[in-house]
Amino acid sequence: MSDFAELSLGDKKIQLPVIVGSEDEKAVDIGKLRDETGYITIDSGYKNTGATKSAITFLDGELGILRYRGYSIEELAEKASFLEVAYLLIYGELPTTEQFASFEYEIKMHTIVNEDMRKIFEGFPVNAHPMGVLSAMVCAMSAFYTGEKAGSDELNIIRLMSKMPSMATWSYKKSMGHPINYPNNSLDYCSNFLNMMFALPVAPYHVDPVVAAALNKLLILHADHEQNCSTSTVRLVGSSHASLYASISAGINALSGPLHGGANQEVIEMLEEIKADGGDTSKYIAMAKDKTSGFRLMGFGHRVYKNFDPRAKIIKKAADDVLSKLGINDPILKIAQELETAALNDEYFVARKLYPNVDFYSGIIYRALGIPTDMFTVMFAIGRLPGWIAQWKEMKANKEPIGRPRQVYTGATLREYVSIENR
Repeated sequence: MSDFAELSLGDKKIQLPVIVGSEDEKAVDIGKLRDETGYITIDSGYKNTGATKSAITFLDGELGILRYRGYSIEELAEKASFLEVAYLLIYGELPTTEQFASFEYEIKMHTIVNEDMRKIFEGFPVNAHPMGVLSAMVCAMSAFYTGEKAGSDELNIIRLMSKMPSMATWSYKKSMGHPINYPNNSLDYCSNFLNMMFALPVAPYHVDPVVAAALNKLLILHADHEQNCSTSTVRLVGSSHASLYASISAGINALSGPLHGGANQEVIEMLEEIKADGGDTSKYIAMAKDKTSGFRLMGFGHRVYKNFDPRAKIIKKAADDVLSKLGINDPILKIAQELETAALNDEYFVARKLYPNVDFYSGIIYRALGIPTDMFTVMFAIGRLPGWIAQWKEMKANKEPIGRPRQVYTGATLREYVSIENR
């Protein structure tokens, strides 16, 4: 294969370098296109534009492959803890026993959130969306940890990994009228989060290992997903040399949009709609096949994965384990199981590869655990945090330039100003 692609523009021909990744991904480098031709490219949504070279995550949507730093998502979800995967993403290699012990210890030593930050939190209304609260609290960390208190990038990474789960539980406890729970550092990362969510002074919470294992898998599956909207946002904001806290806060805001992180919430809202209409899943399966019905089956298919979502296969078993262990009799979950069965066996869905995706199963698990719908995207953010950190860290290490997309102007041409009395 040639090391260059040739582009013809009128009488002029230029050569553009071809870049090949370690997994044989190919790209045409247009970095000098504007300087040499005066032209730019238009790629709405950057769907065909590589903004960076990254060694963190490999994704092949055609083959259903997802790997973190070369390790398959299937093996990591089966064998690793979330903190091991976080270390892998952030630092590039799986930790040794000593490295993991030090990483976990440092996180446990920073789980308590500054009491002055609670004063900010108390100013939010009780019904504030937890994603808005989480974004604001993370951004506020840049004000609390500044100057002499800022510390190193490594300390700020530890602070985020340790404090974000604590802050994430505050909105839930406040909405329930419960006092917040302080971290219990005798517990592992996932069990500690569950305890902060559900423990009550009159009813201590006993962490079910099946539930903790399912949460561990969910966080691993969400830990990174290449250059999506929120990840690209973190890198773009960070490229201005904004703080890690400001960059992660921006990523949380990007994730809060319903077209990105809100998909599992939309699954539950769809199931609620079907239940309210009598729970006839066959009716909604027929509507999903009818393009004129206006109904869309949420949680099926994926824009990136063209054959199957490798994460969905993993989390389906976790969902089955949780539902079986907890013995929950929830009509919403029964509707979900009926839709899943129909989609996996109906030729219409099979032919169009409209399989249940990770959002479908994660919504079911969160519902079964008693996590409210508006907290689903917060759970996504906790899982995605190490990926965002790794992407920010890589962007900074590579000394990438400040992001500055171009545009093609389509507005008015030069006009003369007319004074207000003559308009």
